[in-house]
Amino acid sequence: MNQAHFHLILNHFPIIGLITGTLVILVGLLAKKSMVTQTGLFIVLGAALLGIPTFLTGEGAEEIVEKLGSESDRLIHEHEELAELFIWVLAITGVFALFNLYSYWKHKSWATKFSWLVLGASLVSGFIAQQVGSSGGEIRHTEIRNDFTQSNNTFQNNKTQDDD
Repeated sequence: MNQAHFHLILNHFPIIGLITGTLVILVGLLAKKSMVTQTGLFIVLGAALLGIPTFLTGEGAEEIVEKLGSESDRLIHEHEELAELFIWVLAITGVFALFNLYSYWKHKSWATKFSWLVLGASLVSGFIAQQVGSSGGEIRHTEIRNDFTQSNNTFQNNKTQDDD
């Protein structure tokens, strides 16, 4: 297995973990159940930690994909830029989650209020995660690219004209 394999295996975990953790935090806060909120914080922290090897294997995956000689250079660069932003925002969110867990452990009165901040950071991270995931998928999955519908319609129109 090479770094592209590892990147493809790992890349879903930070995104899915972040979404899951965010939802669990939200449920915990709305239900006023600190243990549920703390569970969500642990999930977000885990997602942030998994973001590190995912990010680090991205460079090796890039080198392998570039050797394939595809027209994906622009897409790879866009994905890389978004991934750099995401790893920083995710890291900050993870540090917030860790700090928030510590505040619950020390029974700080402001722990629940700080959880709302972590929830907000998780939502921002989730928005960026969606963009990173989509841009990464577009590199090898042409069917999800924005220009696929236009090129597919052109193909269908040409095929219809050829059939006539």
